[in-house]
Amino acid sequence: MEERDDVLHMPHDQIEAMQLEGIKKTVVACYENVPFYKKSFDEAGFDPYSVSSLEDLSRAPFVCKQDLRDEYPFGMLAVPREDVREIHMSSGTTGVATVGAYTEHDLKFWAECFGRGIAYAGGGRSDVVQICYGYGLFTGGLGAHYGSLFSGATTIPISAGNTERQIRVLREMGSTILCCTPSYAMHIADTAIAMGLDPARDFHLRAGIHGAEAFSDNFRAELERKFDYKVLDVYGLTETMGPGVAVECMEQDGLHIAEDHFYCEIIDPATGEVLPDGEWGELVITTLDREASPVVRYRTRDITRIIPGECACGRTHRRIDRLHGRTDDMLIIRGVNVFPSQIEQVMETFDEVSSWYQIELTTKGHLDVVTLKAEVNPDFDFDSTGAIEQLQGRISAELKAALSVGVRVRLVEPMSIPRSEGKAKRVIDLRGENQ
Repeated sequence: MEERDDVLHMPHDQIEAMQLEGIKKTVVACYENVPFYKKSFDEAGFDPYSVSSLEDLSRAPFVCKQDLRDEYPFGMLAVPREDVREIHMSSGTTGVATVGAYTEHDLKFWAECFGRGIAYAGGGRSDVVQICYGYGLFTGGLGAHYGSLFSGATTIPISAGNTERQIRVLREMGSTILCCTPSYAMHIADTAIAMGLDPARDFHLRAGIHGAEAFSDNFRAELERKFDYKVLDVYGLTETMGPGVAVECMEQDGLHIAEDHFYCEIIDPATGEVLPDGEWGELVITTLDREASPVVRYRTRDITRIIPGECACGRTHRRIDRLHGRTDDMLIIRGVNVFPSQIEQVMETFDEVSSWYQIELTTKGHLDVVTLKAEVNPDFDFDSTGAIEQLQGRISAELKAALSVGVRVRLVEPMSIPRSEGKAKRVIDLRGENQ
């Protein structure tokens, strides 16, 4: 796919002018076609017809996931239902699902956005893209699929699961780009190794586009070592489009926002105040040209920042940093706020443990108990009780110093924590169950 230099390398003042026009159209379309927005804007005293600068958007009220759930199934549509060509839904595992609807136009720009990610990975007509995201209501599979077709690559829509078959296809079809969650990519690598294969030698991969869950730099490095390829992060969510809202380039220095389709703000999650570039906060997204399911100032709950300056790749679209967790992932342990990413950052300092872990929350009496279950690396002497106890003590002490709350550490053998074909389940909360 040839990149649209006019868009991806445009001076940023021209990008902002384009974004302003998109915001003006979006807020008016929402106000005139979606009763929820008319009521919300009126209650907040926000006049959508008065927007004359990007800063004016900060006067608009936020929208959150619960708002979308409350309007299930079609209350947030801004077009007649007959104009909708496709519908996706969030998992709904924590409540009613949110609906993402797409017109023909919406599907085309979604394909272009993920297709940019294929291009960022150096992909095009000579590549074979193996898509192991789940197909269906989840946006991952079809979002990557449309992007791969847009890029001109040969597309293998294998979906998730049947890992040994995935491995055969990787070898026999010469797949060069792998699209799936990072945890499933690691599972593929580990399964191949267990089968006596060397993923770096026996596969033909040059890049992996891995999203749908946060992963650490250490996890990325381990994947790149096992596959001998480049790992690029991709960001998206059903409420705004799906994967492709932002994608890393080969510089691996932040994810380029598709700024011709989305306007991103970083806010203080407590006050709602817009923060300057470089400061960490909650990502808020406004769609600029989505027809069926536009959103204005959608609170993603994802913690990131706008990276100041331009990328060394020369593309001028601003970048968000890789996610540092979610505001709703925060655990409150004995009155202390703890993010799983903080625990992972401590683990990265210990070479003896791998990137596979689970955080188990239980109660003892009236107190919360946090247990970190982590796999040791294969070269660690797991049979040495003294070595295990010593390492558990060192990790526990570091966690106590970093988090100001006690964490039990239980080290387990390699490959003993269950793998997933989709998103990795990192937190197991058993506090509501009888102990």
